Amino acid sequence: MLNIGWFSTGRDEAARKLLQVVHREIQRGEIEGNIIFVFSNRETGESEQSDLFFQLVNNYHIPLLCLSSRKFRAVPNMATTGESDTATLPEWRLEYDREVMKRLQSYTPDLCVLAGYMLIVGEEMCHKYNMINLHPARPGGPTGSWQEVIWQLIKSKATESGVVIHLVTPDLDRGPIVTYCTFPIRGELFDRHWQEINGHSIEAIKKEQGENNALFKLIREHGLAREFPLIVTTLKALSRGKIRIEAGRVLDQRGITISGYDLSEEINRMVNLK
Repeated sequence: MLNIGWFSTGRDEAARKLLQVVHREIQRGEIEGNIIFVFSNRETGESEQSDLFFQLVNNYHIPLLCLSSRKFRAVPNMATTGESDTATLPEWRLEYDREVMKRLQSYTPDLCVLAGYMLIVGEEMCHKYNMINLHPARPGGPTGSWQEVIWQLIKSKATESGVVIHLVTPDLDRGPIVTYCTFPIRGELFDRHWQEINGHSIEAIKKEQGENNALFKLIREHGLAREFPLIVTTLKALSRGKIRIEAGRVLDQRGITISGYDLSEEINRMVNLK
């Protein structure tokens, strides 16, 4: 059984839906594991959306631990903007992570999932836990937010995109890949939209249309449709020993180090977009 720690700010409906999907798959036995705690960097009363998330966690009878990062930063001796010698995060953020780890001492997760957790994790926490996160790009693809990724894809005239689940390391969005899927952004569905922007400045398109650009929206739609399936399928594979994480490496069931488990075929069968 895979013991899962769940980290989420719980800031929106997507955070609730993802927890619902994974909980359902655990109940069905598809994921052979349990969520042993949920941690949030918000507390009750800070956000209506987070309160709805907390209500869902409590309904599932999962232990809920909260520590407000906003309130923590406001403590006088923590509200420093100075940088630590060992990380690019402000010192208060490293102290915050240390306090979080103290509160989680009684739990021994095999894996921690960052599921809409809106804080960058510091180096000490990265080293303490096996943590995974989703990044909306193919292996070796653009870094940054999902918006930045899509604009980079358009600017470089890319032919494919994807989604990866990677280990969380101090090197943001560049930890070892656990699983991934790729999909084309050329072909019948996409080519008309590529032609529409042909010869136009990307900066002008961003300024005039922004995220309403048809190609931008189509790429986002196809990436977003694969995110939940990839997370669920990854947890299923980890819980059943098809892959495992050991000492910062990703291993297949034979114990051989791999550079990511390709789930493209399986994920693409699960996605129904036209």
